[in-house]
Amino acid sequence: MAASTVGEALSIAQRAIDRLDAQYLLGHLLGMSRASLIAHPDRSLDAAAAATYRNWIAERANGKPVAQIIGTREFYGREFGVDEHVLIPRPETEIVVEQALALVSEQNSLEMPADIGLSILDLGTGSGVIAITLALELPKASVTAIDVSSEALRRARANALTLNANVAFIQSDWYAALDDLRFGMIVANPPYIARDDAHLTQGDLRFEPLAALTDQSDDGLDAIRTIIAGASAHLLPGGWLLIEHGFDQAAKVRSLMEAGGLTALRSVRDLAGIERVGIGRRE
Repeated sequence: MAASTVGEALSIAQRAIDRLDAQYLLGHLLGMSRASLIAHPDRSLDAAAAATYRNWIAERANGKPVAQIIGTREFYGREFGVDEHVLIPRPETEIVVEQALALVSEQNSLEMPADIGLSILDLGTGSGVIAITLALELPKASVTAIDVSSEALRRARANALTLNANVAFIQSDWYAALDDLRFGMIVANPPYIARDDAHLTQGDLRFEPLAALTDQSDDGLDAIRTIIAGASAHLLPGGWLLIEHGFDQAAKVRSLMEAGGLTALRSVRDLAGIERVGIGRRE
């Protein structure tokens, strides 16, 4: 039976998918808040909207992530376009942005704002959320974003254009195309899931690009090893490296940073109290 009202559509959807997902998808489709949907169950639903919603329900019931269905995900207060070629932005990745901004803020002075002349490199940019957010929050900084995937770079460039962010994009396998370029800060959210981790075949992860999730190593740390090993050669003196990592990798990341000659090592916890971001400084 086809739904003709908001209430009927939600009732049908909730037989197949999570209630909040059902409300979010319909709210996005109709431009209504969750509260408005609940308050106006008798609002009519035209045939075209009903058909689109049925398709969305079917996709979500098959496991497709909500962000890929609607094509966007919010990150740091902004909407970013996403697709099957990029990792869906997670809340914990905002910690990388927050810590980067905090480091810049600590170095600010009345005479010379710290982002003037600051150069930032985002490794494995994906949809570009970190690079674009930093470029918008630090408009006097110079931001470069790298990814080996041409499809990911296409999405990142589109997001930068939509959000009017000034970011230079380069296709490269980590540092390979940078020669001797150096930066005041390097940020990264690399793949860090071990290749045999069961989560890769479960839930939303099944629909995301495998190369953005795992580097195919036994411990998920090969990409992080590459980034840390090359950091000192691509950081200016006093420059910072910030890396998002897995829930159980903090100690190993600090050890790798120490072996790579970085100092002022620390790990930052997410809202659940889990160490998620490793930070080190080049002397």
